[in-house]
Amino acid sequence: MTNGEQRQRLAAILAADAAGFSRLMERDEHATLEALEAARTVFRQKVESNQGRVIDTAGDSVLAVFDSAAGAVTAAQAIQLVLERSAHDVADERRLRFRIGVHLGDVIEKAEGAVYGDGVNIAARLQGLAAPGGIVVSEAVRGAVKNRVSARFDDLGVQAVKNIADPVRAFAVAALGSGKAAPPSGSAARKPASSVRLPTRRMRPSSMAMAPLVTMPSGSPARPSMVAILQSTRRRSHMAAGIKRGRC
Repeated sequence: MTNGEQRQRLAAILAADAAGFSRLMERDEHATLEALEAARTVFRQKVESNQGRVIDTAGDSVLAVFDSAAGAVTAAQAIQLVLERSAHDVADERRLRFRIGVHLGDVIEKAEGAVYGDGVNIAARLQGLAAPGGIVVSEAVRGAVKNRVSARFDDLGVQAVKNIADPVRAFAVAALGSGKAAPPSGSAARKPASSVRLPTRRMRPSSMAMAPLVTMPSGSPARPSMVAILQSTRRRSHMAAGIKRGRC
């Protein structure tokens, strides 16, 4: 393409953003900026090694495009793995973690390399659904990479995406053999508490026989307890049966 030209093509888009970046900057600017630069290096290495290209690293975000969805998911997994391992000796509240979203869709690519379009917007919104250190992909990505990458996809259901007309089905990515994927953030994280129903218990009839005797106030006629009534009923039944046998 010559300068100023643009083309529309299908691409896999990876969008990433640092979680809690402002909080970390407020706590320790120097250490946070060092961690950000180290993370950017990891992103570039893993993106390029999976046939992708980093488009933008504005602020604490990263945007990259790939020719294949498998390359984008593989790069995302490798990035999160390296970042987690490199920060193993950093206190949990001081770690710089990234949310990553991946989508497969049409983009408009300009001659200088910038990309635009709904595909980019959807990838950015999927990123917002991911947990810190997690990856969320669209149904289009899951369908394209199924059985081609070593990963499990946990269904997050259909998600309403801001500024996108149609809802998007999202999946949290977890490595095969691992536990459940990191819980997503926002509305996809959990069902409302009102949807949880507690089991009910039925009282067994035998529990009535164990009712405690009730002590009445002084001077009031005592009422027979349930146990006394049951015992009296049994005695009358036995006596009636004995009289009947004696008459026979």
